[in-house]
Amino acid sequence: MADNLPSEFDVVVIGTGLPESIIAAACARSGQSVLHVDARNYYGGNWASFSFSGLLSWIKENQQKTDIGDECEDWRKLILENEEVIPLSKKDKTIQHVEDFCFGDQDSAEDVEEAGALPKLPVLGASGAEGVAQESEKECPTTESALPQAESREPEKATGTEPASATEGNDAEITSENESSHSTTSGESALESGKTEAAPSEISAQEPKKIKYSQIVREGRRFNIDLVSKLLYSRGLLIDLLIKSNVSRYAEFKNATRILAFREGKVEQVPCSRADVFNSRQLSMVEKRMLMKFLTFCLDYEQHPDEYQAYENSTFAQFLRTRKLTPSLQHFILHSIAMVSETDCSTLEGLQATKKFLQCLGRYGNTPFLFPLYGQGEIPQCFCRMCAVFGGVYCLRHSVQCLVVDKESGRCKAIVDHFGQRISANYFILEDSYLSESICTNVCYRQISRAVLITDQSVLNTDSEQQVSVLTVPPVDLGKPAVCIIELCSSTMTCMKDTYLVHLTCPSTKTAREDLEPVVQKLFNLNTETETDNEELEKPRVLWAVYFNMRDSSGVDRNSYDGLPSNVYVCSGPDSALGNDCAVKQAETIFQDMFPAEEFCPPPPNPEDIIYDEDEIAPEESGFSNSPDTKPEPSAEESSSGGSTAVKKEDNEE
Repeated sequence: MADNLPSEFDVVVIGTGLPESIIAAACARSGQSVLHVDARNYYGGNWASFSFSGLLSWIKENQQKTDIGDECEDWRKLILENEEVIPLSKKDKTIQHVEDFCFGDQDSAEDVEEAGALPKLPVLGASGAEGVAQESEKECPTTESALPQAESREPEKATGTEPASATEGNDAEITSENESSHSTTSGESALESGKTEAAPSEISAQEPKKIKYSQIVREGRRFNIDLVSKLLYSRGLLIDLLIKSNVSRYAEFKNATRILAFREGKVEQVPCSRADVFNSRQLSMVEKRMLMKFLTFCLDYEQHPDEYQAYENSTFAQFLRTRKLTPSLQHFILHSIAMVSETDCSTLEGLQATKKFLQCLGRYGNTPFLFPLYGQGEIPQCFCRMCAVFGGVYCLRHSVQCLVVDKESGRCKAIVDHFGQRISANYFILEDSYLSESICTNVCYRQISRAVLITDQSVLNTDSEQQVSVLTVPPVDLGKPAVCIIELCSSTMTCMKDTYLVHLTCPSTKTAREDLEPVVQKLFNLNTETETDNEELEKPRVLWAVYFNMRDSSGVDRNSYDGLPSNVYVCSGPDSALGNDCAVKQAETIFQDMFPAEEFCPPPPNPEDIIYDEDEIAPEESGFSNSPDTKPEPSAEESSSGGSTAVKKEDNEE
């Protein structure tokens, strides 16, 4: 039970978002004892991924915004005279304006049960009463958190009340292979699980192309819907960290297959690599030479300062107009390669963004981007697994009442959890959403507008249906933000066969629906009636959609938080950028501030190099060792090598 937790740790981490999970893994890897808790019943916080029914439960929860009462009323007696408390927030206020829409017959799904959810029904006490079928199908996946590795990891099995020690992390690695055979959302050995996943999907999809809402509900476990939509730059900080720490073995990735542009009301493919440029039919020979000349210049623009110095105070868009580029090439470079603002981006920033894009080309494929199979929510869980392997203790559904601060030193000494247990530590890391309003009075937050659509076809149909596309839609009015669209196919293990999952993201100016619906109307058919214009019929049909605003707490200065103890560090939620560099930089900065002498996430030791004590030799030979040093044992590497070598292998082949 969680109330049997040890009373002392080196580091306590509150929240399981990406930066917190990276810090927890780095601390455990450097030999610190780590307690990692989350008040939610799933991993990832606002970085999480859900099955369809899990997302419906998340929507319902955020629309109701119910208050959580104190489970333990007498925790204040644990506070001494020379101590004061900083209460933590019980209510997550990071999500607002949640609106979901079904563009089909919602009633037809009333008695439809989600495939694979039946074994879980008894857990919720549904003893067979037909009347609660819909409700239980919504609630059940939330219990199992609808997250790929959470299902196969020991902390989730404990439903957030039992700590997952290093031993349990070890067990999870051994047993997860068996679980993946019956779980449609296993993240380990994704090549193998991808094969077993595809077979039932193809069998069940021998139906007409017209997808009904009832089919989406029935196949709900085939969806892994990200709350935040991001991609991994192939030479970005996160990929480098995954390779260096060997955490990449816990996940599998798919290359984004194409970069698209929206110009003059049409979606077209952008030639960005050398091969694409020369094979392109939409560019003339003159344009091909122009584009290649400019892209070559961008790769080593620092060596030619005389060509851009005069435009350092100009915008990148103004600089492009001086480079003898046609309007279509300027559009491609600005919105689809550099992916920067037409009005706010300086020439140097634009050149840096273009160079970053070009440097990432060719490392793993024809585009600079990778996407994790089963969704972005896999990445925080991969680092949580690494932390558990090196002795980290995990508790979900474990809220924290307050931080206990010593009045004399001003340092935080302990936390008090919802069971009334006092747990001491040297350092405390918590996600921004756990801070109370009294601490955040001087903080000015930005917002991100998000939309997720389930559609029946791609925004640009080609011979291959299995495309992962990145599209930037420029703003209609100057000064407004561009909208980044990521379209995922079923081979990413994020949606069912014959559907596409479309993520739209932009910095907020109004509510998410007001910001994004105009773009959705341009690209998609929202009509539910059978009689529509021919132009609308050519567009992908939206089957279901959700809009919401998410808090962007990135870039908040530490001094903005009022009365924060020096040994308490705050991690931000997701930002609006396409990559993950902000989270990785933040995690490394916090870790180095706590442990300046330690290396950040070094590679785990090779199992063959580990030297065991004499009394450990016997259990090691029998295959049942509880020594923390033996956690990265061969079975873990062997079991995951088939699906995790993609990132490492490509890196070595360069």
